[in-house]
Amino acid sequence: MSRSNKTIGITLGDPTGIGPEVTAKALKQLRLGSKTHIKLIGHASVVRPYLARLPQNCSVIDVGPALSKKIIPGQTSRETAQASVNYLNKAVDLIRSGAIQALVTAPVCKEAISDLGYSFPGHTEFLAEAFKIKKFGMMFVTEQLRTMIVTRHIPIGKVSAAIQKEMVYENISLARTALQKHFHIRHPHIAVCGLNPHAGEGGTIGKEEAAQIIPAIQKAQKAGLKVSGPFAADTLFVMNKTKKFDVIIAMYHDQGLIPIKTLYFDQLVNLTVGLPFVRTSPAHGTAFDIAGKNKANPSSMREAIALAAKLSE
Repeated sequence: MSRSNKTIGITLGDPTGIGPEVTAKALKQLRLGSKTHIKLIGHASVVRPYLARLPQNCSVIDVGPALSKKIIPGQTSRETAQASVNYLNKAVDLIRSGAIQALVTAPVCKEAISDLGYSFPGHTEFLAEAFKIKKFGMMFVTEQLRTMIVTRHIPIGKVSAAIQKEMVYENISLARTALQKHFHIRHPHIAVCGLNPHAGEGGTIGKEEAAQIIPAIQKAQKAGLKVSGPFAADTLFVMNKTKKFDVIIAMYHDQGLIPIKTLYFDQLVNLTVGLPFVRTSPAHGTAFDIAGKNKANPSSMREAIALAAKLSE
């Protein structure tokens, strides 16, 4: 295969979720060109109800063992949770061997995977551990707005203690590198949220800004990065409509995701930064309540595949 060609792997996620459906619908809508090859990683039997005929340059890597006939859409099980883990392990092998150059992951059920005994906060952490990456992050991407989150999948009660100067600085640095590498922005302007209401109000509503966030911003500025903040999170996303930042760094999961999902849910893509390959995913979960009913919107998955193709060029 020539260098201009690329192969994107797509794990199908939990077989009883909407992953197979949105993947199939997205592939029907996309026109990726003859130099982009797609490998669906999972069970052919799972995707077949939605994709009777595979598009050109698309094939299925059937990951055993075969699923039982008891699989019911919307009802995850130990069997389907294990299947979703098997898909991911196969994807890791394919990346290591060079068989695929980018990865798109359909949603899995973290609770069901954890019930099997795995420590599985999410795809991001799983892949970082598999490739022994210590510095990585989650960037949420649309054409209009990008966000990153300093703390990822941790309880809200642990967020304050987790906000440390080095972690904030690391995410600022990761954001700058990703924007330069993937989006060709030479000097990105990075905005940083405060943790507390009104960004701490000068220390009267919390000390995290003065103790951890501001020193991280100052360190980044001294290193030559264009960084502003900390801003009150409730107004920063409004400010961004007129004062365009290239990315907004939020302190915790919902602080960053509620605004961007509210505004741009159908086009939102999760991009893992810091990995040695491109990995994207749609910004929704398994949606068991509509699985198997042909109601799932493929827009986010379509954008995830398209972004993976673009960034792996």
